[in-house]
Amino acid sequence: MRPPSGDRLHGSPLTDAGLALLNPALALHPALVALDLGDCMLGDEAINLICGLLPPDGAKSGLKELTLSANPGITPKGWSRLAIAVAHSSQVRVLNLDYNPLGDHVAAMLAVAVASSRTLEVLDLEGTGLTNQSAQTLLDMVENYPTALRSLVLAENSISPELQQQICDLLSEGEEEEEVAGGAGDTQERERGREPAAHQRGSSSWMCPSDPSSQMVLMTSGLGDSLLAETEM
Repeated sequence: MRPPSGDRLHGSPLTDAGLALLNPALALHPALVALDLGDCMLGDEAINLICGLLPPDGAKSGLKELTLSANPGITPKGWSRLAIAVAHSSQVRVLNLDYNPLGDHVAAMLAVAVASSRTLEVLDLEGTGLTNQSAQTLLDMVENYPTALRSLVLAENSISPELQQQICDLLSEGEEEEEVAGGAGDTQERERGREPAAHQRGSSSWMCPSDPSSQMVLMTSGLGDSLLAETEM
């Protein structure tokens, strides 16, 4: 069974009850990697179901991209549950929570989740009621804890441009360090290429290619294309 595509789910009055009906198909689908449930009138019960699509590290494959934009019915309790699931997920890379009334308390929980996650690269917090308090927490996280984060959207919040720029600079520094490390790895690969073929076959080293995407804090108010529920049969 093929779950409904994201363009039909986004903006539909799905509610928690509707998602409960869809959940068995979503949970069993072997290739569901992205799900857009933005503006679907969801609440905490829906979050409980969604967390099941973000299995703990190593349990099984799960969502890589999740959009929950504009679902004001979700309470801090629901967001805290999602933050725990994201922290322990080994799959999720993109999390869009824009235009939810999160506030500084929920943002602090999300910062802990980002610091714990080894895979989360994009976090959209546009228009979520954040202040400089949240920005300082996020700044401390980026400054003191190595993360996979590459894009942090903080537009349309009460956050000073100075704090946003500091976060942007730190993310950029992290990208430069990765590029330097990647360059060293390329040199080692070239040196290894001069070694006898038999020696190369005996090597168990594997070099992961660096991600060419830039690390940044998006300070504009433009929205990107909405995510769809991408599936493969």
